[in-house]
Amino acid sequence: MTQTILGASGQIAVELAHELHRHHTTDLRLVSRSPRALHPTDEVVAADLLDAAQARNAVAGSEIVYFTAGLPPKTELWEQQFPTMLRNSLDAARAAGAAFAYFDNTYMYPQDDRVQTEDTPFAPVGRKGRVRAEMADMVLAEMERGAIPVLIARAPEFYGPGRTQSFTNTLVIDRLRAGKRALVPVSADRRRSLIWTPDASRALAVLGNSPDAYGQTWHLPVDDVRPTYREIVEAFTADGQLTVVPAWAFRALGLVSPEAREIRELLPRYGHDNLFDDSQFRARFPDFRVNSIREGLDALAREA
Repeated sequence: MTQTILGASGQIAVELAHELHRHHTTDLRLVSRSPRALHPTDEVVAADLLDAAQARNAVAGSEIVYFTAGLPPKTELWEQQFPTMLRNSLDAARAAGAAFAYFDNTYMYPQDDRVQTEDTPFAPVGRKGRVRAEMADMVLAEMERGAIPVLIARAPEFYGPGRTQSFTNTLVIDRLRAGKRALVPVSADRRRSLIWTPDASRALAVLGNSPDAYGQTWHLPVDDVRPTYREIVEAFTADGQLTVVPAWAFRALGLVSPEAREIRELLPRYGHDNLFDDSQFRARFPDFRVNSIREGLDALAREA
């Protein structure tokens, strides 16, 4: 049973491949522009998902396709490439008769303090949020079409090992590991739902290999503890050194810094508690063990 990972070079995809190999199948196909095998039995296929023919060839013969492709956080690139990559991948999966598991984020959700569930209506703020809403709607339309099994696995903001990319890792954890002050966006005292990237990958593997999970959107599981950034910093280092960077400063920095410019549309969510409801997943998979925030921070401290 060939299970194919599209966008196989990212952190989520690498951990997904290891999880699938350990517990589900050794018949893996890893697809990216420059793929590399992670296990002796892996098949690697170089493909550009912007090219429909390459996408079809990459997916042919697959039973399950995981879309984990990522792009650098550049708005124009997202607008120009992401929808095309996803459309070509969906078309390829349909042509192959393969199930499709779409790994998603929360950029399209309202950036306020309401609890986020799978039924939360989309209300994107900014251009990247609108791109993610368009993509999620595309997958929901494919789900409604019913030609192939489709599921959405949605994760909140990441934190984690290796090449995990998120503002939490970049501004807070990576700086603490380098002996620098954490730079906290907007507020240090709002509660945040964060997902440990290995947990996200393990949960995606479980969903992809559960036939009854298809036809639904799933929130991936997070720790019951929703820490504040102040608590994260204090747990990571005895010094507890942080600087809160107000929204106006990010907006000003955006005039000269591409990195600051890319976070600006997400700033409202850092001014509110960010609470992500994963009860649907926990009810269906009660034995799934979620890594605790404390365990994750300890692991990251050891990795430094």
